[in-house]
Amino acid sequence: MLNFKVNLIKNKTLFLVILLIFNSICSMKAKPYHTYPDSIKKEIELALDYFPQLENVTINFKFKSDIKKSTMQAQPDFKSLLTPRAKRKYYIFISEKFKISSKEFKTVNIPSEIITGWIGHELGHILDYERRGTFNLIWFGIKYLYLENHIIGAERSADTFAVNQGMEDYILKTKDFILNHADIDPDYKKRIKQYYLSPEEIMQIVQDR
Repeated sequence: MLNFKVNLIKNKTLFLVILLIFNSICSMKAKPYHTYPDSIKKEIELALDYFPQLENVTINFKFKSDIKKSTMQAQPDFKSLLTPRAKRKYYIFISEKFKISSKEFKTVNIPSEIITGWIGHELGHILDYERRGTFNLIWFGIKYLYLENHIIGAERSADTFAVNQGMEDYILKTKDFILNHADIDPDYKKRIKQYYLSPEEIMQIVQDR
């Protein structure tokens, strides 16, 4: 009888230990592949929903005081280029300010759907980067710095990736906001027209999809 009680206690103890281990495993948080400011959490998470391929890709969204000639910028963490592709890390830098005419506004105060479209475009860049080998991506970055035609190709590709992921409504709204806003700097509008897909080209991709 005594042995039966001892064995029962042992079995109960073993069961409790297994239960604690199981609960511990289940309660462990998943690796935070995507980090971002709370102020644009909704827009980032919405855009990421269109890119399931990037679910396990490390992307750090960060505000930056100023980005030359742009509002957002996607780039790899250069140290991570020395690691296997599966361990690559990326940044999406977001300008804290957006200039309309001579006035500066906080980017977070731009309409939500416009921010979502911008982020979608940058995620299109990262989807492009993900399919490239290390040396190909380094060479891609060098050409982006010095060759205007390459910049045009890269930006149009990012738009195409975003549209093919189903983000055409947001991309179109972002372009409409820029091109038809009376007070946005004409030079910025000219850059958008020159470097990115036109609304007509976007609709053609949607039709062909």
